[in-house]
Amino acid sequence: MKANLAPWLAALVGALALGTARADITVGVSLPLTGPASGLGIPTRNGIAMWPDSVGGEKLKLIVLDDASDTTQSVKNGRRFVAEDKVDVIVGSTATPASVALSAVALEGQTVQISTSPVDLPDGKDAWTFRVAQSTPLMASALVEHMKKNGVKTYAFLGYADAYGETWLKAFDAQAAKAGLKSLATERFARADTSVSAQAIKVTMVHPDAILIGASGSGAAMPHKALIERGYKGRIYQTHGAASRDLMRLGGKDVDGAFVVAGLAVMPEALPASHPSKKLATEFVTRYEQQFGAGSRNQFSAHGYDAYLLLQAAVPVALKKARPGTPEFRAALKDALETTSGVTITQGVIRYTAKDHWGLEDSARVLLTIDKGDWRLAN
Repeated sequence: MKANLAPWLAALVGALALGTARADITVGVSLPLTGPASGLGIPTRNGIAMWPDSVGGEKLKLIVLDDASDTTQSVKNGRRFVAEDKVDVIVGSTATPASVALSAVALEGQTVQISTSPVDLPDGKDAWTFRVAQSTPLMASALVEHMKKNGVKTYAFLGYADAYGETWLKAFDAQAAKAGLKSLATERFARADTSVSAQAIKVTMVHPDAILIGASGSGAAMPHKALIERGYKGRIYQTHGAASRDLMRLGGKDVDGAFVVAGLAVMPEALPASHPSKKLATEFVTRYEQQFGAGSRNQFSAHGYDAYLLLQAAVPVALKKARPGTPEFRAALKDALETTSGVTITQGVIRYTAKDHWGLEDSARVLLTIDKGDWRLAN
């Protein structure tokens, strides 16, 4: 009789354990709400604030922490999420260095991380990290194509001396070399620097046809202005980290004529009617500006909102295998993201696989220029 009873007891214990697992989907959000990258983190938080209060029929519980644009604090936040809060998923960070640090915690804790920055990780280190932001090579190729078509033959790079700047330098140099463009100078600066005059002098002295600024948020305006002050007359390009009104607000007339690669939510009106994200991105921008003010749209808020759209698609699939608050659910959520046939977000259509945790394609970007303090499509 004992032999017959043992399986029955095991099944009962399993059922009770499943029943006691909480129903709430707990999301740990770690963003740069203060510090140099706060211009990116605050709108990301605003996008997350627009989430519904449930997903897949389960209540959402959000725990939002400030990483202060700091990698050490990002790790502390991540460890709290995993060890104390037992979150089902981590969202963040919008500061690339902080997101790199967070990814190590996600990997160790086997918890899905939806990165709101284009974090570049070695093979295998991104097993639990899914990016909702466009990859750097994807965005870099748009700039290289534009340079090539407009007769640019030489360029210089002026960018952050951190993971964001280095990722852009690596991706851009590789694609530029294939296109026959020649690099004449590379200069770096720290996010907290208050002047880049020395670096600006060095890159302008070699007279490149174009200069790429590898910076983000408000930090992208200072090097741009420094180049103009040095009398530079060539083309100036900015990365998708600079695709916000902060660039225009701080750069003023000096940034007119800049070329900026951006996500779709910056100017969804320019998308063709057939684009799968046209309706979704336009509706999001309308809602966002109603809540946060005219002209406040930006791609960082869209990344925050898009994280919900990923969960909306993956959570119902994961719930068929396990309940929230368990390792089994976290694993099921990862599997659901990797096997989706495609999720339409405001920035394009994401198709993750087990080997590709980027998912976005060429249709997830636009090339803009600044004209009299406003965006317009580049040629």
